Amino acid sequence: MGPLLCLLSAACFGAMAIFGKLAYGAGVGLGDLLLLRFMFAAAALLAIAGATGAFRGLSRRSVVAGLAMGGIGYATQAGLFFGALERMDASLLALILYVYPALVMLGAIALGREKASPRRIAALLIASSGTALVLGGAAAGGLNPLGAAMGLGSAVAYSIYILAGDRVGGTTPPIALSALVCTGAAITFALASAVQGGPQLDFEPSGWLWLLAIAMVSTVAAILTFFAGMARVGPSAASILSTFEPVVTVALAAAAFGESLNGIQLVGGGLVLSAVAVMQLGARSNGRRVDAGDLNGGSRLAARNR
Repeated sequence: MGPLLCLLSAACFGAMAIFGKLAYGAGVGLGDLLLLRFMFAAAALLAIAGATGAFRGLSRRSVVAGLAMGGIGYATQAGLFFGALERMDASLLALILYVYPALVMLGAIALGREKASPRRIAALLIASSGTALVLGGAAAGGLNPLGAAMGLGSAVAYSIYILAGDRVGGTTPPIALSALVCTGAAITFALASAVQGGPQLDFEPSGWLWLLAIAMVSTVAAILTFFAGMARVGPSAASILSTFEPVVTVALAAAAFGESLNGIQLVGGGLVLSAVAVMQLGARSNGRRVDAGDLNGGSRLAARNR
């Protein structure tokens, strides 16, 4: 069940760019998409965290840190991501965004938080190579310079957010942290919306469907299934399994927007999935599951809310 839950989480996250494109097609504006996504997600996660007692014993410092992570780091990443999505193909944006695992690994090694083990580097290289093959020829149009810059900025912001949130994720229950992060982001976008005159809700009725899909499927369900899967397989394996996300994005883009998958992209998808085997075989040969305090997992606890 662990790998299946992680793959389900990746599928939910992978659908987000498609839901976003469809929401834009229904007339939903960028600011309203961000505001309503986080309002819906925060409401659901706050209810779940309250019902499960996740906030019990939480310090004021942890609450403030979680809200700040969402209001500053997560809001920046999401704003840049959906801003780029307005300007470029969803598949190409996924390729640009997926430079973040390498940025996180390099940052973690530079900060002395993680060791560059041969197995981890090999799995990351295999997964990254497969992702590049899957997405390399997916964009039908030309490259939008501003969109590409925003996509790269989103990857950088996400990497910094993950590294900064590693310490918070180690002391705060994941469901409580997710609820606080989404609440912080909702507050930021509510303030931005107020400055701009308030939300504009005169979009097509189908826009509400895509907004709910982004919030409930690609945020709440994606977060909960990731946590459940990671509890069973460990953080590093869960992170590698999550590279299935861009494969899903390309497949759904083909179905929704008529993009075609070629043979090279199918080979790339196989490489992404083969990285999972590398991680699992390595874990078995070591005779133990990866420590849940590992940066790759601790940071995902703090950050797998995208």
